[in-house]
Amino acid sequence: MSAAGETPLGVILAGGKSSRMGRDKAWLSFFGQPLLCRVAAVVRNVVGELWVSGRDPSAFGIDAPWLPDATPGLGPAGGILTVLEAVGRSCLVVSCDLPFLDEATLSRLVAAWRGRPGGALMTTFRIVETGYVESLVAVYDPAGLALLRESLGRGERRLSGIFPEALRCHIDYSRADTDTARPFFNVNSPPDLVLARGMETGS
Repeated sequence: MSAAGETPLGVILAGGKSSRMGRDKAWLSFFGQPLLCRVAAVVRNVVGELWVSGRDPSAFGIDAPWLPDATPGLGPAGGILTVLEAVGRSCLVVSCDLPFLDEATLSRLVAAWRGRPGGALMTTFRIVETGYVESLVAVYDPAGLALLRESLGRGERRLSGIFPEALRCHIDYSRADTDTARPFFNVNSPPDLVLARGMETGS
């Protein structure tokens, strides 16, 4: 459990190749600004401090420290490992492809992290119908570094596999609750983008 006023460092994972989309997702425009800028503003408004993993954000006009992956090709888990090793503190980690991420969702996550049980290394949201965890809207604690290293060393890259249920603190939500589910919609492919455009305009 953390002190009531403690705040994790905000981290955006932005090092992906956008291969399924066919173009750089971070530059997709939503609500009048590049997606990376929109996500950065939401994260900063909740936690204040922001780092970017995987790319230099200055091209977007974002003034924030950044880190290339220490070992490229390990996916999001590799980016999280790199950042946790560099900063040595808890990190609120989100992917850069979440156009509907909002401050209320992240504030709820930070509150759950502050009240997490002892031994929880990952605080995240979970879909009640499927058990799926939102591993790219989560807080990771540096006490999980050894587990990350060991798991990546044996080829396990899925964050839900690296941090099993016993090591997580969950906020459960239902897919039927569209207002709660909307912030987790990510834009990975052209069909996702079509759906997101409809959500953006309300059509």
